[in-house]
Amino acid sequence: MKKLINSLLIAFAMYSKIPTPRADWKKENMRYVMCCFPLVGVVIGALICGWSWFGGFAGLKDGLRAAGYVLIPVFVTGGIHLDGFLDTSDALHSYAPVERKLEILKDSHAGAFAIICGCGLFIANFGLWSQVSVHGARALALGYVMSRCLSGWSVAVFPCAKDTGLAATFQDAAHRKAVAVVCGVELIVVLLVGGLLIPREMVCMALAAGLTLVWYGRMAKRQFGGITGDLAGWFLQMCECLMALFVVVGELL
Repeated sequence: MKKLINSLLIAFAMYSKIPTPRADWKKENMRYVMCCFPLVGVVIGALICGWSWFGGFAGLKDGLRAAGYVLIPVFVTGGIHLDGFLDTSDALHSYAPVERKLEILKDSHAGAFAIICGCGLFIANFGLWSQVSVHGARALALGYVMSRCLSGWSVAVFPCAKDTGLAATFQDAAHRKAVAVVCGVELIVVLLVGGLLIPREMVCMALAAGLTLVWYGRMAKRQFGGITGDLAGWFLQMCECLMALFVVVGELL
């Protein structure tokens, strides 16, 4: 039980800006970090629902509501996944050999393509969230849990591009089979809850998430030889953006 609690504390310390008690980053304490990762998505989803309720109560315009929806995940996570998205964008657009792409991922400087893709991501998210209904926004709150279930599962299942780095650290420390099973069970729970409460939106989100996961796995293997922590951040950002896109399209049909 103590190891599980420490894994939970490490997950929140690593993947959020929420103040947490200090835990020792020992190998045994990091074994189930990915199992706890979706709980960060629960916090984000709860805040999304709260902002949706407040927006309706206060009569906020669509633009201000959308700004809140877009910024809440950044404030909660501290932009750690956005950083991975930016680094990956630079590496992908370098069209360099695999070894050079991995070097670009480690470069702390933001290149032109990181800025271009980052601005494009924010504009796309803002535009999509401004079109999402209140019901759709509350449905998408579950998407932040779903994307993290898939991310944790991928760390346990997909090969790593290198033996060092964040993804390799968690994969080496993880009980991979247990993490894959637990993240899979968590995903099934999200799908069942969403299927009962928001069936149409859940179908849209599940389709978007599944397609993004397949794209992510193939891209990572072809372009980098496997996944890294930065690529995992790219996956989360793309998955959540595409889920919003599919929900918007689903509401229009």
